[in-house]
Amino acid sequence: MPDCIFCKIVAREIPAAIVYEDDSSLAFLDARPINPGHTLLIPKAHYKNLYDMPDELLSSFMPIIKMLAIAIKKAVNADGINIGMNNDGAAGQIVMHHHTHIIPRYSNDGYEHWKGKEYTSKEIELETAQKIKSALS
Repeated sequence: MPDCIFCKIVAREIPAAIVYEDDSSLAFLDARPINPGHTLLIPKAHYKNLYDMPDELLSSFMPIIKMLAIAIKKAVNADGINIGMNNDGAAGQIVMHHHTHIIPRYSNDGYEHWKGKEYTSKEIELETAQKIKSALS
């Protein structure tokens, strides 16, 4: 994709602080990190998001995410690690090239986790669960 910033990083058309690379993936420091060490893991091939990624490529990502999370936690002496991905604009995806965030966290970093909302009734909870089950068929 000629206008994709991550494809340009893969092609080495723009610089990035690359921390890991193999035949199908690339990991580099986020240019706007939550905390130092915030890393993005991307496929070298362009896939818009999770929905477009082939299952075999997705399954190869988890061991890499684990390896990077352990290395990042150790390297920056983090208290914990958040793993996340945003799929579609409504979920916060800005760059439309699949990427997984590996974010070092500290007990005192000042960031809050989102607050969940309880279902207003057991009926709505069960109805929602049924809708998801139906969509899986």
